Amino acid sequence: MKKVHVSEAVGEVLAHDITEIKPGVKKGPAFKKGDIIEEDDIPHLLDLGKKHIYIVENGEGKLHENEGAKRLADLAQGEGLRRSRPGEGKINLTATRRGLLKVDKERLKMLNLHPDLIMATRHNNTPVSEGERVAGTRVIPLLIEEEKLERAEKEVGNEPLLSVKPYDKMEAAVITTGSEVYEGRIEDEFTDVIVDKIEDIGGEVIFTVLKPDDREQISEAIDEALSRGADLVVCTGGMSVDPDDVTEDAIFARADEVVTYGAPVLPGAMFMLAYVRDVPLVGLPACAMFSETTSFDLILPRLAAGERISAEEIAAAGHGGLCLDCEICRYPDCSFGRC
Repeated sequence: MKKVHVSEAVGEVLAHDITEIKPGVKKGPAFKKGDIIEEDDIPHLLDLGKKHIYIVENGEGKLHENEGAKRLADLAQGEGLRRSRPGEGKINLTATRRGLLKVDKERLKMLNLHPDLIMATRHNNTPVSEGERVAGTRVIPLLIEEEKLERAEKEVGNEPLLSVKPYDKMEAAVITTGSEVYEGRIEDEFTDVIVDKIEDIGGEVIFTVLKPDDREQISEAIDEALSRGADLVVCTGGMSVDPDDVTEDAIFARADEVVTYGAPVLPGAMFMLAYVRDVPLVGLPACAMFSETTSFDLILPRLAAGERISAEEIAAAGHGGLCLDCEICRYPDCSFGRC
């Protein structure tokens, strides 16, 4: 790499991007790698604080930052992702479909432990939409030894670090419990909330029913939902310690496996997850009706992506499991939950 004063740079080929920042207006390259410097460019370069520019004299075994970024993007890019063109040594990855962002956190850390290489991502298990940016990667120096990239590639391996897992086409059932609703004393406001959440993630609700606080009737409703082919059964209400609340008893009685009754997430601590064979059976507390985001919103995208969730993963949700009840909910673009 050769360093030259801008006054002597006319006719030279620029070896790197030069960024221009105008607060509130733009941030981007004023000059790009490969530009041929002309006489009229010299005042602009000086205005940008550049008295010298670098001309690459390619040495054996070294790569330009853009080439290095391409190699890092190769490590990152899995299914459901596309990459931007390299610029200023950086490449962004965006989702090509709606789904669940999967990040191999341990291997990502391995990569970032290598000097001069960086990759920044959104959190694992974040629900994303088509076109959303999920990661950015670059090499730090203008020129990097190819050997450094080769060492990182060997350690990280060939399996992509990131992918977007599509949602399955769920067919769900919603069983709303509560004698006061069943008897018409109060209006059912729970069912529509849950139906909207399921449909918003691409599922279809094929069965809804109201049941009183009666364990046998709730269990029978679960059986009917399963017989209709539901691959997700959601029971709403009746999840507290009140002696009249028996929804959790019905789930316990019907489940083949109970993963958890209770989750370290607020709101939504009285959440329940069980399985009848491979069908998730969910119990939701009343807060899911009036809180914008609860434990259910953390779990639903993973269920929609066909993932089976363990007790260990529910326990880990306590880190980040406190919702701040923001006036305008920005989930998932916030600190709440990464189950």
